[in-house]
Amino acid sequence: MNLKKILTIASVVLMSGLLIYGFILANQVFSKNTKFSESELYVYVPTGSTYEDVKKIIAPFVENMNRFEMVANKRSYPENIKPGRFLLTKGMNSYDLVKAMRSNVPVKLAFNNQERLENFAGRVGSQIEPDSLTLLNTFKDSIFLKENGFTDENVLVVFIPNTYEVYWNITAEKFRDKMIKEYRNFWNKERIEKAEKQGLTPVEATILASIVHKESVKKDERPRIAGVYLNRMKLEMPLQADPTVIFAKKKKDNDFDQVIKRVFYNDLFLNSPYNTYKVIGLPPGPIAMPDITALDAVLNPEKNDFIYFCASVERFGYHEFAATLPEHNLNAKKYSDWINGQGVKR
Repeated sequence: MNLKKILTIASVVLMSGLLIYGFILANQVFSKNTKFSESELYVYVPTGSTYEDVKKIIAPFVENMNRFEMVANKRSYPENIKPGRFLLTKGMNSYDLVKAMRSNVPVKLAFNNQERLENFAGRVGSQIEPDSLTLLNTFKDSIFLKENGFTDENVLVVFIPNTYEVYWNITAEKFRDKMIKEYRNFWNKERIEKAEKQGLTPVEATILASIVHKESVKKDERPRIAGVYLNRMKLEMPLQADPTVIFAKKKKDNDFDQVIKRVFYNDLFLNSPYNTYKVIGLPPGPIAMPDITALDAVLNPEKNDFIYFCASVERFGYHEFAATLPEHNLNAKKYSDWINGQGVKR
């Protein structure tokens, strides 16, 4: 066999080997390598995770870990682990999986209607990596409160209900800093001027908005209710807001899970800075997290002469308003007679 023929055969063998290796490599890299039925799912890699940790996290969703590891090693993934939230889609190949584990996907974090900072921390802690206790301690940090002019009682005003985009592995401090930035953006010059026109600071406007928010779920009625409370404040009358009594009772009982549908006469004498039947002016902090419509109602109140209001028995969810006490007493009797007839005891 001459040299030329030997070289030709060797070349054929080499090419065949390369083709086979290429086919195997392509199969390793580009063939389907998932084993979940959902069209897509998220996996979460905690801060400080190692490559071994990641393999344990994704193993339930990967068909062949050897194939994944081969590509991961080729792409230096074990040396470049990222914490966060990662999207896997059905039918991904190993190359796609490694690529996906490098792309941290933000969380659309939403919250509203939280009564206390503790509830808020729990709500947020269920959506991002820091737990509720870490978040709560960060929100109550004495240096943060002092530097920004808040107290333990009123710092809830910082967190304005909305949907925010953050990374799942954001730290508690960075989340808090993002929220204070959003708060300052919300309280722009125009809104501050509107609050000042009502004789309120942004914190006071938010506290009043929390009461308006709790008084009515009817957004179209909130500017009228805000107008009533502002009228009372100008007259230096007690606000006499039933939702503040309910909050005070829950706080005294240390039970915010209880459902209170009715405020009784004896409840009005509860000693609490949140009981606006006994205390003139606003409570020391919000009684809930007001939504933006309630805040707007306080900043753009209806100008009226009403001093009183009570729940309507003819337009459920709405209220009857009055400028005089005798007129209010008639409205209040209608409601009292109706609710007694319903047998509401609590």
